[in-house]
Amino acid sequence: MLQFVRKMSAPISSGRILCHISEIRLDRILVNGQSFRWKEDLENPGIWTGVLFDKILKLWQSETTISYQIFGNTKQESGVEVTATDSSKKIEVATCLKEPNIVPTDSVIKQSVKGEEKHCENSYEDLIKDYFQLNIKVGNLYQKWSDVDSNFQSISSKFGGIRILRQDPVENLFSFICSSNNHISRISSMVEKLCENYGREVGKFNGKTYFSFPTIFELSEDGVESELRNLGFGYRAKYINKSAQQILEKGGETWLRALREIPYAEAKKELLALNGVGAKVADCVCLMSLDKTDALPVDTHVWQIAARGYMPSLSKCKSLTDKLYNEIGDHFRTLWGPYAGWAQAVLFTADLRQFKEKDKIPSSKVIHYIQSKTDKSSGGSKSPAKKRKMAAESEAGANKAENQKKMATASQRKQKRKS
Repeated sequence: MLQFVRKMSAPISSGRILCHISEIRLDRILVNGQSFRWKEDLENPGIWTGVLFDKILKLWQSETTISYQIFGNTKQESGVEVTATDSSKKIEVATCLKEPNIVPTDSVIKQSVKGEEKHCENSYEDLIKDYFQLNIKVGNLYQKWSDVDSNFQSISSKFGGIRILRQDPVENLFSFICSSNNHISRISSMVEKLCENYGREVGKFNGKTYFSFPTIFELSEDGVESELRNLGFGYRAKYINKSAQQILEKGGETWLRALREIPYAEAKKELLALNGVGAKVADCVCLMSLDKTDALPVDTHVWQIAARGYMPSLSKCKSLTDKLYNEIGDHFRTLWGPYAGWAQAVLFTADLRQFKEKDKIPSSKVIHYIQSKTDKSSGGSKSPAKKRKMAAESEAGANKAENQKKMATASQRKQKRKS
């Protein structure tokens, strides 16, 4: 296995991306059920933390910009030491981690890390733009959809900036296998358990340890199913383990990523052959990580949306059959066109309970999360800001203890699998 000397210090990269808030709303798209690892800072609402390209990423936005800082391990910080003792399990560390789960050749490992890390630093903005697909102007799409759909026009007027993330296919697929008969909070918990128990530590920040998403190889190993059942995954444990084994047999992550290059119907058919992947999960993966903009996941929310405003006959149906599933998708594809999956995401987000009352623009006062949070007020009683700070510090201490416990358990589990 590869051995790393890890050290976390100052950001390895930071910057600002010009993008108006009408084009992207971080407070909605990071928690509307697309991705499950983004967390908002409770002490500083509007600041988000997640793991992308095996780095810790902090994001916040104003009306005109997205600001970011990236934390992680670099040779300049730690003199990264790489020891490759098993060529079949090597993980690429020197090419911006654009393909974090791909097994590289020996020549890749021997490349100059220093030169590649400089390239990484210059490429983070491009990677973030790609993740948010900022090359696609949703304002123009909203207008097209509104021109042909008065219902969309009415609902979307308070829900601008909804867009589809372009996620890593491995993380996206296994996250949605966890979504079966589940809600967003529990899915997020399961995804974190996968990362803590099978991923690699990418760094520590504010008392919390962050992990990469596990590789297909890690999820395919013998014993993973029983371990996941012990962690509370239920029947999904089998789906995760068996699907990982199937993907390895088909060619691993290379095969999965290659589905981006084939037509939507073919990609969906390939995904449906995996254990535990039904039509909705396949469509989520096609839409959110395989560049199939006309893929349209249909669940209870979308079914009800269709019945209320588009296909009244659906209100008489008692269950969502395969036939109805396809009819709903085809109806919206005919109405909205080649980006029907994106339009569906707007109405889906607007239908979620947590967003129905949240139509205000995020505070422009969220400028820089490094700003001092010291309460300068004087007086006998503690101010609300001071109380929030004390509560956050207490929670950080509790999180640190819990993280240490989790790391010890994960380490024991990994050692057990190796033995």
